[in-house]
Parts: sequence; C-alpha cells; structure tokens
Amino acid sequence: MSLPQLPPFPASRPRRLRRTAALRRLVGEVTVRPSDLVLPMFVREGIDEPVPIGSMPGVVQHSLDSLAKAAREAVTAGVGGVMLFGVPEHKDARGSGADDPDGILNVGLRRLRDELGDDTVLMADLCLDEFTDHGHCGVLDERGGVDNDATLERYAAMGLAQAAAGAHLLGTSGMMDGQVAAVRQALDAAGHVDTGILAYAPKYSSGFYGPFREAVNSSLQGDRASYQQDATRTVADALAEVALDVGEGADVVMVKPALPYLDILRAVADASPVPVAAYQISGEYAMVEAAVANGWLDRERVMLETLTSIRRAGASVILTYWASEAATLLR
Repeated sequence: MSLPQLPPFPASRPRRLRRTAALRRLVGEVTVRPSDLVLPMFVREGIDEPVPIGSMPGVVQHSLDSLAKAAREAVTAGVGGVMLFGVPEHKDARGSGADDPDGILNVGLRRLRDELGDDTVLMADLCLDEFTDHGHCGVLDERGGVDNDATLERYAAMGLAQAAAGAHLLGTSGMMDGQVAAVRQALDAAGHVDTGILAYAPKYSSGFYGPFREAVNSSLQGDRASYQQDATRTVADALAEVALDVGEGADVVMVKPALPYLDILRAVADASPVPVAAYQISGEYAMVEAAVANGWLDRERVMLETLTSIRRAGASVILTYWASEAATLLR
C-alpha cells in the first residue's frame, strides 16, 4: 500500500474531521455490527445451575436451561450466532461422547435448535479434545501421538451427529490434515448437503488458551504443537492451510487466536474466496478482564476497541465472549 500524497501543513489538517463525535461517526470506515458477533457457550453435563469459570469472569458453564436462556438473550441483543462446546461428565480415549446422540454437546445443540430454529446461526465445535481422557484433539496411536487418519473417522461421525442435532455450521477445529474433506464427504453422503463447515484455518499453538482449558475441564497431557500451526511460520504457510480447507469444501475459514495474529488475519482476508472469521479467545478476554479488575483499563472502551481492530484486520465474523454485551452497546 503506497502512502497518500497530501499537501503539507497547514493546508492539510486531518484533525478537522476528528473534532466532534458526530464528525468522527460521519467519516468512520470500520463498523462492528451486532450481527457480526458470535457468542461461544459451554454446556456442562450433570448440573442444574450455571458454574462460573474462575479465569473468565462473567463466563459460565451452562446447564441446559441456562444455556437456552442465555442464547435467547444473545439473539434478542442482535448477536449473529452462537458456538457451542460440550463439557461431559465422562471421557474415554476415543471421545465416545462426541458422536453420541445423547452426549451433552448434541443434546445442547438439539435444545438450542428447538428453542431458536433459524433465528440465529447455530455452530458446533467439531473436535474431540473435550471428550478424550487424554485431552488431545484426536485418537492416539500406540506411541502416544495423535493418529491423523484414524481421527478423521471420528470427525466424520461427530459431524453427522452434530448435523442431525441441528447445527447450521460445524467448526472443524482439530487441525488434522484432510478434516474438512472427511466431514464434507460424510455430510453429503448422508444427505446433509446444506450443513456448512467453518474451518479453523489456521489455528495456532498458542499460550492464550489457558482459561479455555478450565472452561471445558480439559484433561490435556502435553501440548498440541504437533498438529496446531506454529507461530514462527510465515504468512505463506497460513495461506496454504486456508487454500487446502477451501479446496476441501470449507464455507467459512477462521483465524484463531485473533489479536496476536492480526497480520495473519489481514493476509487471509485479502486472499480468501470465502468469508473469514476470527476467534477472540479465552486468554485475550481474560487478560482484559484482569486489567479491568485492577483498575488499569476502561472495560467498555477496550472491549469495543479490540473488536474494531479485529474487524479492521478483515474479519467478517468475530467469535467473542463479549458478544451479547458488545451487541447491546453497539445497538
């Protein structure tokens, strides 16, 4: 991008258009709308009341009843969609609860689809990490590594269960090679041709996921560096991931995390032929809330500033734990 050629001061006075709030609104170029926002939500098996998440003030593990109530409030506020994560009571090595029609995630999806119909976009996290006793995003081989191709079979089964439960978009977040193709082929073969795929492409191995691990009662042993994207790789590597997922049938692609990877988000938005989302993840949320609790930041101002920065970097859709509150402020 070349620098603009403007006459020098005093002929050029950019402050003229910043002088009042009305002038700033008039010439503003980047707008975050409530419908751009998606609320991530956690539904936990075996509870009757919401359980607060200590590292994420204001966020809870929902019961089925509180999930439905909070989702309805989000839709009323104008939020564009919800992304649902399941927190099961029991886990095993295969993540059997992930594709069980009576597993908590699929029960939660059915409840929300029954409650909301098509009034919102219902998204489902399609990954095994919440359901495995080792906490990895796939099944393990005899050496303890994640078996990519065996995991694809589990993802296909999980996608069918989520589609049957009423999800509009399936969030393939495990970063397995070929995951979008495996899920797309399974959906089409079963007649779910209208169920879309939101591909996490790319999703980085990041230090900002810590609070999320508490939110889903993670059992993770080790790390996910062998399958999630490496932060030291170039933009070209991220674009290659996007091209692969789009070629396999992704309807939307998503960069995760958002704020530490705005450069990646910009590059993906410039190159992608499909809509681009970004996930403002748990650590991004938690660090702002912690600073606010210490009196260091203006909460509402910083909340909206971060969302605007993600929108300016090119995201059409923003997943954020502030979605309902931000939507109310934006309206």
